[in-house]
Amino acid sequence: MLNKLAFRNMKRSIRDYLVYILTMTVVTALMYSFNSLFFQNELATYFSLEDVDMMSVMIGLATFFILLIVAWLTGYMVRFMLEKRSTEFGIYLLLGMKRKTVSRLYIRENILLGCVAFLLGCVLGVLLQQILFTVMFSMVRMEYHLHISINHRTVIMTLLCYAGCYLLALFRCRHKFRKMNIQALMNAKRQNEEIWEKHEGVKRLILPLSVLFILLFWTVLGMLRNALEILLFLVGLVLTIYLFYTGLSAWIICYVRRKGSGIYRGQNLFLLRQFASKIRTMQFTLGTLTSLFTLALMGASIALMFSAYENTVLDDKFPFDIQMFSTDLEDGFEDEKAIIDALGLEPQYYSYHIYTDQEIQANTWILTHLSAWGDMYRNGDGTPNMPKIKKMLSSENIYYPRDTYMGISDFNYLRTMLGYDEIPLAPGEYLVQIKPRLYKEVQKIGKDLQIADASGQNLLACAGIVADPFSQDGHNGADYILVVPDAVLERMTPYYTELVAHVDEEIPMELQDSLDALEEEELELPLSYMLYYMEKEETEMQLCMGSDNIISYAGTYLVRDSLISMLEYILGSMIIPLFYIGLVFVCVAMTVLSVQQLSDSAKYKFRYDVLAKLGLDRRQICGLILKQLAAYYLCPALLAVVISGKMILFVSSRFVDLTGVPAAAGRFFLESIVLFFGIYLVYFIVTYVGFRRNVEEKNR
Repeated sequence: MLNKLAFRNMKRSIRDYLVYILTMTVVTALMYSFNSLFFQNELATYFSLEDVDMMSVMIGLATFFILLIVAWLTGYMVRFMLEKRSTEFGIYLLLGMKRKTVSRLYIRENILLGCVAFLLGCVLGVLLQQILFTVMFSMVRMEYHLHISINHRTVIMTLLCYAGCYLLALFRCRHKFRKMNIQALMNAKRQNEEIWEKHEGVKRLILPLSVLFILLFWTVLGMLRNALEILLFLVGLVLTIYLFYTGLSAWIICYVRRKGSGIYRGQNLFLLRQFASKIRTMQFTLGTLTSLFTLALMGASIALMFSAYENTVLDDKFPFDIQMFSTDLEDGFEDEKAIIDALGLEPQYYSYHIYTDQEIQANTWILTHLSAWGDMYRNGDGTPNMPKIKKMLSSENIYYPRDTYMGISDFNYLRTMLGYDEIPLAPGEYLVQIKPRLYKEVQKIGKDLQIADASGQNLLACAGIVADPFSQDGHNGADYILVVPDAVLERMTPYYTELVAHVDEEIPMELQDSLDALEEEELELPLSYMLYYMEKEETEMQLCMGSDNIISYAGTYLVRDSLISMLEYILGSMIIPLFYIGLVFVCVAMTVLSVQQLSDSAKYKFRYDVLAKLGLDRRQICGLILKQLAAYYLCPALLAVVISGKMILFVSSRFVDLTGVPAAAGRFFLESIVLFFGIYLVYFIVTYVGFRRNVEEKNR
């Protein structure tokens, strides 16, 4: 008998809380598909252990935060359903059922609900897994062949995550249920029907204070300099989010009390009272939902930034098929060539030197003019801080200790290899080859550099600035290289050696690992040799990578295809979990909003019936419902947009400047809002249709 009753109640709950069940199904499916990356990630065989570990760590962190939110959602919904059905359970007790029996009945119902959502989610998860793997393989430019496979470890891990959240919520609910008597159960459903209007005049001051803090946040975000300032400001921001709703509710109540002119327009009085009531009873929940929306927008925006970098900039970071660096000026790269030839490749090799004039005038100009460095290397009067510049050049592997030069013949040969046009250079001229992202910042560099010709008597004139992709993360200079006539190189000193290779056929993925292994062979040498190389490394010039400090890669050996695939996999390790977190956070928040309104629609039946009897027609009632839901839905969303907007715009502007992504800083924020409100709109339409149907059933 108890099982039949539990099954009947479960079917009724599915109908009443369909949005919640569908959300739990989607969350389970997402958990299953992403958990499969731990046990069924076929890309792991193509990349190093460190890269695979990064994907696992990021997915693990994402799963941890998602479990916290899913546990909160599950606990919230279990308590919410208990509150809505408290009258029913009170009647069961009046009819003679024991409290323990009623508690067991409720737990069975929820376990059945959880099982339905879990089973449906696993089926959907298998399909999402194939979509996820297809996306990941396409990101690294590899083909994935669809094949459905079910791994028992993936199923067990998903079950443990899901069951842990559900059972914890049921345990807490059971503990709460056993403390309630018949009177408490009968009154639980009505405990939030009153608005406690105490000290509203004082509380309403919280609203302008919250607005002022948000404006202050927009003003000083870029001025915060240390971790303590940032932490204190974030704590204040979180408190502001939660207190904002206390102030808003009090402000509306006070506005109605003093009979503001707006309350007499249309049905504004009805809407304001309903809105104030809902905010007051749900102010903590609305604060939590605003925080979730804020995190979702930020996660989606950052994921879009990395995705834009992958699609627009990454290919340009490694323009040559193969490139090598050596501080040995006599290095012929014989060992490296032997490895390449052993793979059956027939590359076109070209070896050349990078030169220096032993000066640091170009380095000094770069350090004092790029926005990446700000005023860090300038004195108070704007002049270069030479002691600080020299210390930086000698201790940090950002720029080479001396300015870097290249001959025009080497430069044009490399340009031809890359498919660029040759650039003519007169004997009395020089060129500045710069990273594309720095092109606008170095327009005046030619006026300040004093470069002598071959005789050392006359100065060369700047013939222009070139910003084609040219492998300037330590190989062809760091950020920049100065191109001079070949004759000028005669008075300069060779600095280091480079070898590039053009390969027509596809390069095997293992070539990068084979070349990198050459550097690791020193670990197998006798101790005396190891000490020699360690001492040599302390005094020998190191590979430098320039001013890239968000996404950067510098290596002695660069194999284009392998590195692009590896970095795309690493970027995917950040992009996919961020979208994963954002999607789940939005769905969880929207579920709470939707379930609250759909459950309250039964209570609103009487109120809208009264309005209909007072003369409102069906169209006016539908418009009133739309306004009521829109205000309730948009309030946490708009606050989240305002708060996250400043952070996203600040981060995206820095990201664009430091990575060279060809996009406006606000683009990522707008795209995340479009994605966000796309999901938002789906939930809103479902809620509106269900709410209106419930109200109209009564009014007929």
